[in-house]
Amino acid sequence: MASTRPFSRFEFMIAWRYLRAKRAEGGVSVMTWISLIGITLAVFALIVTLAVRSGFRTELVSTFLGSNAHVTVYSAGHLDASGQMVKGFADYDAVAAKLAAIPGVIEAAPQIKGQVMVTAIGDGSSGSEVFGLRLADLRRIPRIGDGADAYGNLDDFDSGIAIGSGLARTLGVTVGDKVRVISPSGVKSPMGFSPRINAYSVVYIFTSGNYLIDQSRMYMPFAEAQSYFNRENLVDEFAVMVKDPEAIDAYRDQVMAAAGQDALLWTWMDSAGSYLNALKIEDNVMFLIMSILVLISTLNIISGLIMLVKNKGRDIGILRTMGLTEGAILRIFFICGAFTGVVGTLLGVVIGCLFATYIDDVVALINLVTGGDVWDPSIRGIYALPAELKLRDVASAMALSLGLSFIVTIFPARRAARMNPVEALRYE
Repeated sequence: MASTRPFSRFEFMIAWRYLRAKRAEGGVSVMTWISLIGITLAVFALIVTLAVRSGFRTELVSTFLGSNAHVTVYSAGHLDASGQMVKGFADYDAVAAKLAAIPGVIEAAPQIKGQVMVTAIGDGSSGSEVFGLRLADLRRIPRIGDGADAYGNLDDFDSGIAIGSGLARTLGVTVGDKVRVISPSGVKSPMGFSPRINAYSVVYIFTSGNYLIDQSRMYMPFAEAQSYFNRENLVDEFAVMVKDPEAIDAYRDQVMAAAGQDALLWTWMDSAGSYLNALKIEDNVMFLIMSILVLISTLNIISGLIMLVKNKGRDIGILRTMGLTEGAILRIFFICGAFTGVVGTLLGVVIGCLFATYIDDVVALINLVTGGDVWDPSIRGIYALPAELKLRDVASAMALSLGLSFIVTIFPARRAARMNPVEALRYE
């Protein structure tokens, strides 16, 4: 027997016989079933957690990049001939052309930006952030323009306004209704500025996927926005879109050179970077916590395997006297313990992947049972609980569970291998 190769067929055969034995015959104990169920649930929870965290980040970044500029170029301000501080760009078409010519830039749109109060004909009212854009530029915003989740006719944009679906619900308006837009610093007069109140038809209602944007954003035709905010022949900023938003820092120098010395930049990473970093830290902490749960579940293998070794003491003595080496005994009981880890891991992976794949149906079922909404978009910013299965996450969960299962199995298996066959058979 000493010359047999490791993990020979007879080792698997003996291990399988021990695993199939009834409890009365000294077979698989209750602790083994507990560890199997525990590992399954721990791996399931780890995979679902990783999938939800990954999906949340992906959806958050997608809605943010699909509705906002990747780089916003704005003016630091300069003194005009009369000594007045002026913020904005006068030669905006030329600057936009320079920005659009930068390799990797897919769009550079001049825009007007302002804050207003919006009221409906009824009692609805809300604050809103207004962006003045040309129709062609609005069409190219992925989550707002053509192909977006919206209703109304974007071709009518030059004769009305576009608003978010959340803002439309707050105001109680739909396509074709009129709203009043009020700016506190509107009409110039000898006494200063007086509020400007204009009425506009709602021609387009969009849903970007981001609750905060849908609740507060409005788009106004470019020329109308210039007139409304007293920005004739000026624009406030440029909305620049690039091919690779994740590498946004690589565009900074070229954008600054094209925009001019008075320009300042604000990237999407400046807006969302700290939040994404917080999500990354939270992901690492969650993985650590779930890993501890997997470790606790695998530790139950030790209890079950020790009981199996104790019950099979006589068999170990007989096998040793027949010529089996310590290594062969170790591998037999290692297979018994590893089997629990492998089966529990595979079951956890299957259940976790199914749960993540059908998470929308699961959430709908929970809402039906509880009679409430387990996902509040006003708090989390997006409308649904997302889940994104990644091979890397599934592989890391499997590797963690299998690795821990194999490690903890070694200790009771070594105890079985070192058992003295004389002691094991003394009282038999």
